[in-house]
Amino acid sequence: MNKQIHQSLDHIDISLERDLFLRTLIRELSGTLQDVVGLEEASGFISVVGQTMGKRINYEYKNAIKVNSLTREQVTQVLIDLKKRIQGSFYVIEEDPEKIVFGNHHCPFADKVLDRPAMCMMTSNVFGTIAADNLGYAKVELQETIARGDAGCRIVVYLKTNSESEAATGREYFQGL
Repeated sequence: MNKQIHQSLDHIDISLERDLFLRTLIRELSGTLQDVVGLEEASGFISVVGQTMGKRINYEYKNAIKVNSLTREQVTQVLIDLKKRIQGSFYVIEEDPEKIVFGNHHCPFADKVLDRPAMCMMTSNVFGTIAADNLGYAKVELQETIARGDAGCRIVVYLKTNSESEAATGREYFQGL
């Protein structure tokens, strides 16, 4: 008869817990998408998820604040707050009626975002969806990203169509879409 001795593994030191597991899972999913269908298509798939997340988060904030629509100032506050809640460190570099420029030095995905620029579509789509839903229009430009190896992120959310926003490389978002 073969008797197995049940031994607890609680004492062993491995870096495995829910947050790390989920960030690694997202990293591997986006990496597989990038490898199989290419960066542009992978970004498109992640964009769909980001848009859904943006709608859900937007609803949560508007419901909590008890408003039908956020002002530009509230949009800025919401975008910073939501990133803080998921362990990002976004801050405003510049803000005026036509654009909001954000900086960031800590990605919520931490080191799991490195070499996975498709994952940045979550930020683009969440920011763009929330801004456009409340202000009518947004174009998000990911000027610098930790995923691409930059020291931090520089994200521009254009709120109006003008020569600067038209010249920018980014994704456009419209109210109700």
